[in-house]
Amino acid sequence: MNAKEIGRMTKMMVLAGLCMLGAMLPQAKADEWNQKTIFTFSGPVEIPGKVLPAGTYVFKLADSESDRNIVQVFSKDQRHLYGTFLAIPDYRMKPTGKTVITFDECAANSPEAVKAWFYPGDNYGQEFVYPKTRALQLAKANNTPVASMPDELAANTTKPATTMKEPSVMAMKTAPLMAEKPTEEVAIAEVFATPPPSARLPKKLPKTASQLPLIALVGLLSLGMAAVLRFAAAKTQ
Repeated sequence: MNAKEIGRMTKMMVLAGLCMLGAMLPQAKADEWNQKTIFTFSGPVEIPGKVLPAGTYVFKLADSESDRNIVQVFSKDQRHLYGTFLAIPDYRMKPTGKTVITFDECAANSPEAVKAWFYPGDNYGQEFVYPKTRALQLAKANNTPVASMPDELAANTTKPATTMKEPSVMAMKTAPLMAEKPTEEVAIAEVFATPPPSARLPKKLPKTASQLPLIALVGLLSLGMAAVLRFAAAKTQ
C-alpha cells in the first residue's frame, strides 16, 4: 500500500469518526433536555383519559423552555402521538441512576394507572394530573391525594398537539388544578409542594462546554492523520 492509499484510508476513517460523533452528541443533549425514556409494559396501563395496550412507548417532556411539566407519549417509532398530558412536580428524597415509574392501585382486573415518572438522577419527576372523577377514584383506592383537573378537559389530552400553544394544551395549562383526597377536595398547594424553579429545570450543558470535547477530538484526529501521512511519505522515499 502506497502513501496515497494510506492517506485516503486515514481521511476516510477520520471523517467516519467525526460523523459518528456529530450524530451522537446532539442526540445525547436532546435526550437530556426532553428526558426521552422508552417504556415497555407487559400489560395495559392507564394514563389520564386513555388506556395504553401492552407494548413499547416513548415518554418525553414537551419541547418547551417554560412549561417543563407537560408529558407527551409516543409510539415506539415516535410516529404516533398518543397524548399530551399535564403533570405537576413530584419529589423524591434519593434520586437513582435509572428511570423509575410508579403506579396507583386500581380495582381488580383494571389496568394500573401511571402515577409518576422520574428521570435518572433527578429529585423531581412528573406526577400525572387526572380528570377529577378518575382522580377521586384513585385517591380512594390508594388512600392518597391525586392531582386533578376538570373532567371536561379529559378529551384534550388525546387531541393532536404539535406545539404548546394548541388550544387543547393551553386549556389544560390554565385550568384550575386541585387535589382529590379520599373524602374531600383541597387546594393543590396543601398537599403538593412546589419546588423552586431551579429544581425543576432539566440538566443542560452550556453551549461552550458541550463543544469542547468535539473540538479536542477533532484536533487529536487531525494530528494523528498528519502523523500517519508523514510516516507513509517517509516510507516511500
